[in-house]
Amino acid sequence: MQIHYLSEENSILNHFLGQIRNVNVQKDSMRFRRNIERIGEVMSYELSKNLHYRNIEIQTPLGIKKTTEIEDDLVLCSILRAGLPLHLGFLNYFDAAENGFVSAYRHHYNNDEAFEIKVEYQAVPSIENKNLLLIDPMLATGQSMVAVFNKLMEKGTPKEVHIAVVIAVPEGIAYLEQHLPDHCHLWVATLDEKLNEKNYIIPGLGDAGDLAYGNKL
Repeated sequence: MQIHYLSEENSILNHFLGQIRNVNVQKDSMRFRRNIERIGEVMSYELSKNLHYRNIEIQTPLGIKKTTEIEDDLVLCSILRAGLPLHLGFLNYFDAAENGFVSAYRHHYNNDEAFEIKVEYQAVPSIENKNLLLIDPMLATGQSMVAVFNKLMEKGTPKEVHIAVVIAVPEGIAYLEQHLPDHCHLWVATLDEKLNEKNYIIPGLGDAGDLAYGNKL
């Protein structure tokens, strides 16, 4: 797996990452959503450098200009519900992309810390021979991402797979490397320390879905 760490160099990305973590800022849910969206925009720009382009000519009011445009067919697919603000950030830049949405959650079958991943709702276009961008803000155990990936692969074979996450931990990255094809790209805005005993990211930021949309039952 090819891994791209985006916060290793100072940029405006680190400013947005700091705000989504800050307990004095993140409680403003509108600001939290917007910051996640802006992180998605920055990540889109960086990811766009790895796409394929074709040469074109543009008619301007005063002449012809040679330039390039994205050649790849893109499908943005986010994991509900926390992935929605990040998805919007990617869509702001890849505005011609098709869009898919999948639900995945931890099912605690014994009402304890043990869980399995349930993948249920799916609304996804064809991914056959297209560039699939899987989007989710948090990469903790990695099990949700792998479960969604496997479910999507039942629908077709993409040309390329790019996975975009805001915060990841080494455990989740190792799980993806073990269970996903080597040719996948993983884009990580920032790498955190570890998972705790409940498989929550430390230091993390809390529950991204709750911070964006309110507490759930």
